[in-house]
Amino acid sequence: MPASATAEDMPSPRKRPREARRVQLIEATIETLALRGYARTTLTEVATRAGLSHGLVNFHFQSKDKLLSETLLYLAEEYRQNWTEALEAAGEAPAARLDALIRADLRPPVYTAPRLAAWLAFWGEAQARPVYQDLCASNDAAYNRVLEEVCSALLAEGGYAGRPARVARVIRVAMEGVWMDQSTMERPYGADEALATVHTAAAAFFPRHFDETGLIDGGQAA
Repeated sequence: MPASATAEDMPSPRKRPREARRVQLIEATIETLALRGYARTTLTEVATRAGLSHGLVNFHFQSKDKLLSETLLYLAEEYRQNWTEALEAAGEAPAARLDALIRADLRPPVYTAPRLAAWLAFWGEAQARPVYQDLCASNDAAYNRVLEEVCSALLAEGGYAGRPARVARVIRVAMEGVWMDQSTMERPYGADEALATVHTAAAAFFPRHFDETGLIDGGQAA
């Protein structure tokens, strides 16, 4: 514990297990969504997969709708934290920032088979779409704005032609497309090929900064 921390800063013994159980149930929900889909996910199956009682699921979430909403929020916050941390570590160079956003989408913790399938369940189920829009619209808007700003800066730096919003959209759709491939193809390609696919999209717009292997010469234009 840091020297500046006090007993008041630490979660109480009762609070720690409660939060741990909540996360345990959400992780079980992600796995259940991946295996069963949105409509066939039940509180009973989530409880069984978590190794906890049905009553404990009700205690934490009260209903299936609440459990699924909280699971979506959990995934959305995990995704937001993943890409923001990657961007902060990338520095100020636009090419490095774009590469960081691409790579962040294609590595754990967000790029795992259960999580990709869970996201696909939320995207594909009509019943989930209003919930997704209510809970994730602001996060999506923030990500899209940052991606567009990065693409705009890189277009300007390299003297490339293109509309920032459209270029950003193509790259985002490429990333979402390889996510969908991993959950829908009978024999999905591996993570390296997924990354090369999105880098190829980036190279189409920024050929002096990217090729299919990633940044060229550290992202410095020739």
